[in-house]
Amino acid sequence: MKAHAGIYGNETADRFAKETTQNYYVTYSRIPKKRYKKGDPRRKYKKMAESMGGNNKGAITNEFFPSVERRLAMNLHLNPNVTTIMSGHGDIRSYLYRLNIIDSPECPCKQDIQTIDHLIFQCEKLKYERGILKNSVLKAGNWPISKSELVSKNLKQFIRYINSMDLEK
Repeated sequence: MKAHAGIYGNETADRFAKETTQNYYVTYSRIPKKRYKKGDPRRKYKKMAESMGGNNKGAITNEFFPSVERRLAMNLHLNPNVTTIMSGHGDIRSYLYRLNIIDSPECPCKQDIQTIDHLIFQCEKLKYERGILKNSVLKAGNWPISKSELVSKNLKQFIRYINSMDLEK
């Protein structure tokens, strides 16, 4: 069937899809009552943290932010690189390999498997950028440093380092 032209249902669906993509002012102001509870928000975060205990979900994010309250207290501007590094999900070769998207988890530097720790602390392709971060960290403490301390004490420099990474290469 040539471009399903003339079929009423398809023409209507195409028109609605086009209208939707051109509507830049979509807002979601209605939240179902069952999706929220009144009360102290700290209780909700505590319950969330307790439910995460004992499983491996969010393990990488937990290394950067040991508590939900600590993360929410930070003014963190997210972008794809920051989200990828702080969650372990995205263009990280070990993650893509685990999902059977690529054939090898090896980093392009050929030194090790490309993991979050490798990118932050070891990758030879990021040696210069890491040197800048390391010098900044050494002014106030020791290197290597925990991921939690990187975020809590050196956030600005760490974000600059993350943004210098070209994860697609």
